[in-house]
Amino acid sequence: MTAPIDRPPVDRPPVDRESLPYRPCVGIMLLNDRGEVFVAKRCGSEADWQMPQGGIDEGEDARSTAFRELEEEIGTAKAEFIAMTAAPHRYDLPDDLLGKVWKGRWRGQEQMWMLARFTGAETDIRLDTDHPEFDAWKWIDAEELPGLIVAFKRPVYQSVLAEFRPLIAPVKG
Repeated sequence: MTAPIDRPPVDRPPVDRESLPYRPCVGIMLLNDRGEVFVAKRCGSEADWQMPQGGIDEGEDARSTAFRELEEEIGTAKAEFIAMTAAPHRYDLPDDLLGKVWKGRWRGQEQMWMLARFTGAETDIRLDTDHPEFDAWKWIDAEELPGLIVAFKRPVYQSVLAEFRPLIAPVKG
């Protein structure tokens, strides 16, 4: 029997950010009748709040992806379309996540954002989906968004908020 050979740990080669594409994605700013925005907290995190978002599948358009993602992430797609951003918004993953999330395939996300009004009852929102991503949710004032979001996504949220701000209002009843 031979003794095992001590080998240094294998370091992964550095990921070349510039060689990776952006993940095609949508994000959804979902409003309630009071003009508040839906945010949810990532499972297992202490403070990673975000709006629903997800990847665009082959052959899918941004609008249909947005409604599919609502159903998958918050258990309901009871919403009406209001607007879409004029152009996609991009963010890059920080160095400590690059090559680790999304199986290392993407450098970040390129997102079209949809503004929608929630048309269901709060009991329709269910986080216990087939593949739960969130463990808490709440409605917030839109101006609180940038302060709740992880730093590397903050510029996108600020841009989306600026673009949608004129359309965010309570429903007059």
